[in-house]
Amino acid sequence: MDQAHVTYTEANLTQAVLGRIRPDADPRMAEIMAALIRHTHDFVREVRLTPEEWGQGVAFLTELGKWCDDKRQEVILLSDVLGVTMLVDAIAHAGDGNVTETTVLGPFHRENPPVLPDGADIAPGMAGERLEVVARIADAEGNPLPDAQVDVWHASPEGYYDSQIGDGEAHSMRARLRSGADGMVRFTTIAPASYPVPHDGPAGRMLAAMGRGPMRPAHLHFWIRREGYRDLVTHVFAAGDRYLEEDAVFGVKASLVADFEAARRRGETPDLRLEYEFRLPRAAAA
Repeated sequence: MDQAHVTYTEANLTQAVLGRIRPDADPRMAEIMAALIRHTHDFVREVRLTPEEWGQGVAFLTELGKWCDDKRQEVILLSDVLGVTMLVDAIAHAGDGNVTETTVLGPFHRENPPVLPDGADIAPGMAGERLEVVARIADAEGNPLPDAQVDVWHASPEGYYDSQIGDGEAHSMRARLRSGADGMVRFTTIAPASYPVPHDGPAGRMLAAMGRGPMRPAHLHFWIRREGYRDLVTHVFAAGDRYLEEDAVFGVKASLVADFEAARRRGETPDLRLEYEFRLPRAAAA
């Protein structure tokens, strides 16, 4: 048939678009794009998307990009609240074995945080309940891992990250530390609070339209890197937080919940304390 005279319809358009993927395209790219085309077309047919709704969707995606800068990543936020980030994470780490579970990176990680020594106060001069952190970095068998790079960051007692305070340029409640010969990392900070993900932008409007809340339970972020091991991106959540069961980004896992008040109940310290062992999986052989 003369292709110049083909009339594309709901019935034949999907196959026509798939047919435009060249046989010599990168195989993985072809696989991903073919699935994306099929599922997107099926979605449009299933919901009977109108031209007006399509236009609203295009405007939404355009606005997402405009909200992104070096301090805020609205596209990652959208992925997080739709559960896509955690689904990708679950697939990537299935079968990891006896290692610490992973969770979302989140939109507030910043490159080049302050490099501080072991035992440092990473929130000097900030008001709030003091939190001692005693972390052990180990391999899957529990052997200590010295010289691991540990990035940590968290929200304030008012629920704000440093990039949301003032002009957003100062670094606080954020640091990069190194584990000692015994695999230990120690620092003090202030206890974080539960907080809403940014919901003043397009992702927040979408949450509200679905009748969902924006809250996340209190937690500390950790990104741990060590040569010969896979990076570990995870959180540790405060036990008893009211939002553990309705985390807006679906990041809570039972193994990542810790009792910050246990040491205080034992009479060991007047402060809160987080004690946690992080176990890293070995990197795959090249």
